[in-house]
Amino acid sequence: MEQLLLEYLPILIFIGIGGVLGGALIVVPLVLAPSKPDPEKLSAYECGFPAFGDARMKFDVRFYLVSLLFIIFDLEVAFLFPWAISFTKMDGAAGVFAFWSMMVFLGVLTIGFIYEWKKGALEWE
Repeated sequence: MEQLLLEYLPILIFIGIGGVLGGALIVVPLVLAPSKPDPEKLSAYECGFPAFGDARMKFDVRFYLVSLLFIIFDLEVAFLFPWAISFTKMDGAAGVFAFWSMMVFLGVLTIGFIYEWKKGALEWE
């Protein structure tokens, strides 16, 4: 039983070091960093309305639409990186299939982008 517990000792040491390091990375900035917020830092940044106020107030949806479109297209483009790495190692029929499947993927992405463009989702007025 003691041998089994000794096998877990490195894992416990790793968890302990990780906990101490994580705690230090949280506490040190709280102690050392200056906390003098000015009005510029507290102002509304990209959303177009104050961060604090009535929860039932009307707000512009365009910001959320643009950010949602960015996330969707950004995640789709993120699939290109692992594909490019694995594509360089493919040859023969697998390489041809991988190429055309990515072309279909990019075609769907382009059609979606054109659709959003035609709908005016990217216009800010």
